Amino acid sequence: MFVQITSFLLDVAAGLLGGACLLRMYMQYQRVPFGNPVGRFIFALTDWIVLPLRKVLPGYKKWDLSSLIAAYLLELAQFGILALMIGRGYGYVPLLAVFGLVRLAISGVIGLVIVYAILSWVQADSPIVDVIGRLTAPMLRPFRKVIPLVGGFDLSPLALLVLMQVAAIIVANLQDALLR
Repeated sequence: MFVQITSFLLDVAAGLLGGACLLRMYMQYQRVPFGNPVGRFIFALTDWIVLPLRKVLPGYKKWDLSSLIAAYLLELAQFGILALMIGRGYGYVPLLAVFGLVRLAISGVIGLVIVYAILSWVQADSPIVDVIGRLTAPMLRPFRKVIPLVGGFDLSPLALLVLMQVAAIIVANLQDALLR
């Protein structure tokens, strides 16, 4: 029971902080300004780990590698602590961290698309709507090219959610197969 509780708490902490690091990287890639409430929140959550890494790890083209490495290190710490607690599986920790990072990215996309869909239904007038719209637009664009509006409704978010769920299943099965 203690291991389950600790695993859950580590998953929440690593998910929040690692997800914020990935969102920071993606926002910088999309050139979304950080002067909005979302950007300030992301900076507040991630500056402590990203800024020291940035001193030794430069970006590559439009990619902020320090944010990516920060998210990986958080996943590595999560699985390292769990391996120490159960007393085995130390050799798998780096691989588990990679899979954790991929799952975190998939969950982040799913979360962004769900928030985008909800905000599109209520027509909220907020700076967050613009940020979420700018972040989801590149992912939804390919679906919008092939899926027409149905009765005035955009089904592209639903298609992307289905694809992300399929990706999550594939990643879980791939992880399972590699760790056997």
